[in-house]
Amino acid sequence: MLGPGQTTDVLITANQPPARYYIAARAYASAQGAPFDNTTTTAILEYKTSPCPANGCSATPVSASLPAYNDTATATAFTTTLRSPQKVLVPTDIDENLLFTVGLGLNKCPSGANASNCQGPNGTRFTASMNNVSFVLPSNFSLLQAHHQGIPGVFSTDFPAAPPVNFDYTGNVSRSLWQPVPGTKIYKLKYGARVQLVLQGTSIFTAENHPIHLHGYDFYIVAEGFGNFNPKTDTAKFNLVDPPMRNTASVPGVW
Repeated sequence: MLGPGQTTDVLITANQPPARYYIAARAYASAQGAPFDNTTTTAILEYKTSPCPANGCSATPVSASLPAYNDTATATAFTTTLRSPQKVLVPTDIDENLLFTVGLGLNKCPSGANASNCQGPNGTRFTASMNNVSFVLPSNFSLLQAHHQGIPGVFSTDFPAAPPVNFDYTGNVSRSLWQPVPGTKIYKLKYGARVQLVLQGTSIFTAENHPIHLHGYDFYIVAEGFGNFNPKTDTAKFNLVDPPMRNTASVPGVW
């Protein structure tokens, strides 16, 4: 199970009868009604001692049986069994405790906008948001440039540490929460801070599986689950012994 932009090191145990085998992959899509490329990509793994002549082999490789494109149970069963190869010293004294909701939203299209960019309901435009903030890309300076050069007015530091409105994130979300606020906001962390970040998927408009990546950083995935994250009960599920380290995590419509 790989999210867009995600990398994984894989060890293959060659313990099957010598032959030619397909390595196959297909898309996983959890968002209902969203179009996607439902094709299967394949490669061939061939044992050196497989029964093929020197001029090639016409035998059909052994086919793989793949889960359905929307088989959430299989995708979750895989991601929740990942472990680090050795014990990990996970910090338990947390300096910053953050809860970020991740989901879709709808914004009004500006006048004169291309119709192809406004394919949401009633001529609206789909947008992504975290904690009800939809990122607006600066037009003249990058965030890093503005930070290092002290250029004012490019971004603000008031990105919320938790959703501004508490609601049933994975339930029937009120339409009043479908329109996020546009902004160029950041959340500042102290250097060396120990951060616990809960990424909570939402069902605003529809639930989807979306990758989260922070350039130059890795993080430990200590737990994931369905429904709304409950800090009173779900923290007991944290794997603080050998959690996997990733540079990209998929928010699977849950947490």
